[in-house]
Amino acid sequence: MDSLLLRSFPNVPSITTRSYAPKASWHKRKIQKECNFLRFRCPSFNYHYRGIEGGSTSQECNRKYAVKASSGQSFESQSQSFHSKPILDAVRNSLDAFYRFSRPHTVIGTALSIISVSLLAVEKLSDISLPFFTGLLEAVVAALFMNIYIVGLNQLSDVEIDKINKPYLPLASGEYSFGTGVIIVASFSILSFWLGWIVGSWPLFWALFVSFVLGTAYSINVPLLRWKRFALLAAMCILAVRAVIVQLAFFLHMQTHVYKRAAVFSRPLIFATAFMSFFSVVIALFKDIPDIEGDRIFGIQSFSVRLGQKPVFWTCVSLLEIAYGVALLVGAASPCLWSKIVTI
Repeated sequence: MDSLLLRSFPNVPSITTRSYAPKASWHKRKIQKECNFLRFRCPSFNYHYRGIEGGSTSQECNRKYAVKASSGQSFESQSQSFHSKPILDAVRNSLDAFYRFSRPHTVIGTALSIISVSLLAVEKLSDISLPFFTGLLEAVVAALFMNIYIVGLNQLSDVEIDKINKPYLPLASGEYSFGTGVIIVASFSILSFWLGWIVGSWPLFWALFVSFVLGTAYSINVPLLRWKRFALLAAMCILAVRAVIVQLAFFLHMQTHVYKRAAVFSRPLIFATAFMSFFSVVIALFKDIPDIEGDRIFGIQSFSVRLGQKPVFWTCVSLLEIAYGVALLVGAASPCLWSKIVTI
């Protein structure tokens, strides 16, 4: 029965809706008129009304913009870090390769030798002044430039040997091409002579020149040269540079060029030269002990190849004991108390 009653009045909801429609439209028109009146009387209300309507939209836009901006900044920072990392790695690798190419143990030894012999020219405390440090810096920098030339030329001449004995060196490992090595070696030799020339010290210039000649004769593979093939000649080259040139020439550089004094060979200088003669022989013998394999293959007749590693090692130990024993005796016999304390 209920279904029949509902079917008999199919349009009841539409009639109800139509009855309320005029009232709804009337209220809507009334609200719009009041709003228009308020907008006319108060323009700020119009701005506030529009602001309320568009508030959520503007907030959403601002939120989207902030998200995009933050994501853009993070992407930009990631991009910058991505591009800067290979650059830093390349710089670090270049410095590491040059560090190995320069043979840092020879650089340190050269610098310490020059500093030590320069101090022998100091006669009183006032001698340690700005001219002393200037002259010392000139000598050390010029000598280090020449040192890089000598060790670099040796690597250029021994690429195949170093692939066996020292595969970590840049030329042997392929990090440096042969042309790159030539450019570095030539550049540092020119810089060394240029600095020695503009300083105006003849002892410094001749020290650089003799080191250049002996270092070239030691390494370069041309007829009558490459003296490193012969054990005695190789030892004489190292002894001449380390024991004689470094000690005498750089002492005279400080004595005559910096302090403007007469060239006088003092007892400490003679003792230092004698001590370094022993020490240079030890260097010449000891440096070839780990290189016996490559030297034997390529015909380098070092003492280690000819006599064996163990006998050469103990010979070096004996020479060092003699050198330091004599140094202790000389220090103990010195009339200066501070010399006794320091030496012993």
